[in-house]
Amino acid sequence: MKYSLRLLSFAGLALGLLVSARAAAETYNIDPVHSSVGFSIRHVFSKVPGNFTKFSGTITLDRADLEKSTVEATIEIKSLDTRSAKRDSDVQGADYFDSANHPTITFKSTSWKKTGADTYDVTGNLTIKGVTKTVVLQTKLLGFGPGLMGAYVSGWEATTILKRHDFGVAGPAWLGTAIGEEVAVTIGIEADLKK
Repeated sequence: MKYSLRLLSFAGLALGLLVSARAAAETYNIDPVHSSVGFSIRHVFSKVPGNFTKFSGTITLDRADLEKSTVEATIEIKSLDTRSAKRDSDVQGADYFDSANHPTITFKSTSWKKTGADTYDVTGNLTIKGVTKTVVLQTKLLGFGPGLMGAYVSGWEATTILKRHDFGVAGPAWLGTAIGEEVAVTIGIEADLKK
């Protein structure tokens, strides 16, 4: 009888741990309709903005310890929009992104480090034009809660500064210093809890 009780107790504990482990990990799909991937870069003296309109990704979260979280995302170069069709075509070309041979930008996190009450440094591998570099996204959690149409959502903001020559996005030599080296990236994410 004691053996049976111990066995039942052990089985109950194992089941509880399994349920707890499953509950700890939540996967959210990035909602491109309510998210944005933008950037700005200096052109002579002013700043020219742009964004990408097609992207996807997932965020896997441990709500009890967000430092255990991961994120992966893919951006389609052909979705570049700088409000100038001619410029978009040029920037997608071989001198810049070379989208014919490198159609996507990818990011995969390697670590999350808590830096404040709701802020994190999300470090990961960013690949552009076949070149992979380690970058840090300064990330802020905006919240968790019910969204529209019955979805449960999480909200995030992230920023970073990239150097375009680090990824071979140089442009034609005749431009000289007319285009800035640093690219300011601003990301806004709404992600839906995967059912």
